[in-house]
Amino acid sequence: MPIKLPSELPAFDILTREGVMVMGAGAAAKQDIRALKIGLLNLMPKKIQTETQFARLIGATPLQIEFHLIRMSEHETRNTASEHMEAFYRPFQDVKEEKFDGLIITGAPIEHLDFEDVTYWDELEEVMNWTQTNVHSTFGVCWGGMAMIHHFHRVKKHLLEKKLFGCYRHMNFAPESPYLRGFSDEMVMPVSRWTEMRRAEIEKAGLPILMHSNDVGPALVEDPAHRALYVFNHFEYDSDTLAQEYERDLKSVQVDGAEIAMPVNYFPNDDATQRPPNRWRSHGHLLYGNWISEIYLTTPYDASLIGQAQTDLRKIE
Repeated sequence: MPIKLPSELPAFDILTREGVMVMGAGAAAKQDIRALKIGLLNLMPKKIQTETQFARLIGATPLQIEFHLIRMSEHETRNTASEHMEAFYRPFQDVKEEKFDGLIITGAPIEHLDFEDVTYWDELEEVMNWTQTNVHSTFGVCWGGMAMIHHFHRVKKHLLEKKLFGCYRHMNFAPESPYLRGFSDEMVMPVSRWTEMRRAEIEKAGLPILMHSNDVGPALVEDPAHRALYVFNHFEYDSDTLAQEYERDLKSVQVDGAEIAMPVNYFPNDDATQRPPNRWRSHGHLLYGNWISEIYLTTPYDASLIGQAQTDLRKIE
């Protein structure tokens, strides 16, 4: 089954060329099924790149997905055309009466700020509280995951002396988890952040760590009580996303003189002129596919019951 996208959205043509199954609204309406309603609260500056990355992952499942793009109500983006935002995004205040089977909260390039100093923090706290009544399962990514674990459990993020940047080996801590179904014992995942969440503090909060790296710490955490997953790294990244960030950082040297390190274990032979191989794509599809499958198996068929009742189809005889 395909992901339902507006035919004018840039991701529609990009994913169609890649072979991802996409469908316009007219064709989707003819299918006699309830599509899963998945929202993307996109906090990243490059909106089109980010929405395409996540649509690619959740559109690879055998289920029909209805994809909704959401933005913070008062925050104005400076990196994406206002026409694109007006055409495809709705502010949170316009969707908060609706129910969603799933919601992804992306990262944001504001790690150096305390959470409470972020201009839209009050509304984001409203969003996170709203997920407990209006969203069946929430996926916090990078800063979005750190914000959620801080909000619900007061776990702190810690500023690092230098950026964690590159492709790092991670270990599967919970092979029995349905979210890691099909995962290898070890895998590579892109990392790009100036902060960390610490294993001891997460475990003290009583949260199971599903994936971990000896180099960069916890990577995937489950929060069953809040029907949430938190991933601090980037399975959604394209092959060249770290290269783009590296080029951007090199340009910033001219402004602030900061020392810029090459992403670790990324470019072949550490040669930035060579094309980096993608070694995480299959695990990215697995993780988000498993998340969508768990939503399908547990979300109420009557969407009005989301946040009020949980029905696990695996337990129905």
